[in-house]
Amino acid sequence: MLGAMALPGSAAPQRAADDDSTRILVFSKTAGFRHDSIPDGIAAVQDLGAENGFLVDATEDAAAFTPENLGRYDAVVFLSTTGDVLDAEQQQAFEGYISSGGGYAGVHAAADTEYDWPFYGGLAGAYFESHPEIQPATVLVEDRAHAATAHLGPTWDRTDEWYNYRTNPRDTARVLASLDESSYRGGTMDGDHPISWCQEYEGGRAFYTGLGHTKESYAEPAFLAHLLGGIRYTTGDAAADCRPETGYTPLFDGTGAGLDAWRQAGPGSFTPDGTDGSTLTSSGGMGLLWYGEREFAAYSLKLDWRMSGDDNSGVFVGFPASDDPWTAVERGYEIQIDASDAPDRTTGAVYGVQSADIEARDGALNPPGEWNTFEIRVEGERLRVWLNGVLVNDFTNTDPARSLREGHIGLQNHGDGDEVSFRNIRISELPDGGGQ
Repeated sequence: MLGAMALPGSAAPQRAADDDSTRILVFSKTAGFRHDSIPDGIAAVQDLGAENGFLVDATEDAAAFTPENLGRYDAVVFLSTTGDVLDAEQQQAFEGYISSGGGYAGVHAAADTEYDWPFYGGLAGAYFESHPEIQPATVLVEDRAHAATAHLGPTWDRTDEWYNYRTNPRDTARVLASLDESSYRGGTMDGDHPISWCQEYEGGRAFYTGLGHTKESYAEPAFLAHLLGGIRYTTGDAAADCRPETGYTPLFDGTGAGLDAWRQAGPGSFTPDGTDGSTLTSSGGMGLLWYGEREFAAYSLKLDWRMSGDDNSGVFVGFPASDDPWTAVERGYEIQIDASDAPDRTTGAVYGVQSADIEARDGALNPPGEWNTFEIRVEGERLRVWLNGVLVNDFTNTDPARSLREGHIGLQNHGDGDEVSFRNIRISELPDGGGQ
């Protein structure tokens, strides 16, 4: 059922002690400019809650910011708040809520809020500076694994009021989407213009989107899916890697980096998605799609992957060039994708050698049908695996017949009936391959 909307100045309704449903608080108090889209935004979040199984309370009463009351919520949405909306005691309560693992979702003018509260500035990620007139622009989708952006293509054309920010959050947050400043008038961020991002902050989870100025936004399916994904991340219902990311080179993204440098070894294939060509989906096998242009030594490899059901695949590293897929099996190591297999052959495991930390893995894993992100970091003979930003395996090779110090990387197409998709494969070479 849907939580009741509290009128401005009223207290939020209490939840029964045995109610463990996901619940969010929408806070829309304004002490400066007031957006006429706020009622549409509240109604839209209520509808999202009704459709997706979470409860929604709404208030403009800052007295709702007490430790006891905030403790009832999985996330708080600051919906186009403006100005100084919380007093010192309420700020302290919210800081405690975030440090205890609470979630924050900031929408549009949430960045035009609490300029004299450094904690909030860090949580939101950046403060508003200015904006041009409402106009169409092209959004560049940088992270297509996060629940807020996984439904989008590489670009997203829409109309909104496009904020400029006082600082660039790229070094402290994971940028999900940015603006192509050449596609509209009035951008002031020198061509690097984040517009949506996420981060883990002081013990909690934070998501911000600069979209959502117009009433029309809250009837736009793509924007509503964007907002829903951000809320799901802040409540902990969707896992994501929200660590800052810079310095990666694409090995496959369907656009500038295609499949020219990749080779198929053995049977089966990977088929680029027919809409934008940026997603590879496995079929048949057992084979291997491997990057043949060069070997890598010390590196961080990131890629996004999705299972359609109880499927099987993996990422191979550290193997020599070969058109025989079994060379990768016998001379390299596989980081497994298969959530239902034995511990040393399940998602995050170094296949057949070392199990993932199952408790950490289970807490970080998104279910079939949703995207996940691996980071596979190789330094010397040490191999570490992060799943959606959580370290789930730390392995050191001691097998004299294998070495991680140099080798190729590849994606397994396991066999008939196993359908696993990959996209946004990128690498950052590390300065020192010494390691263990």
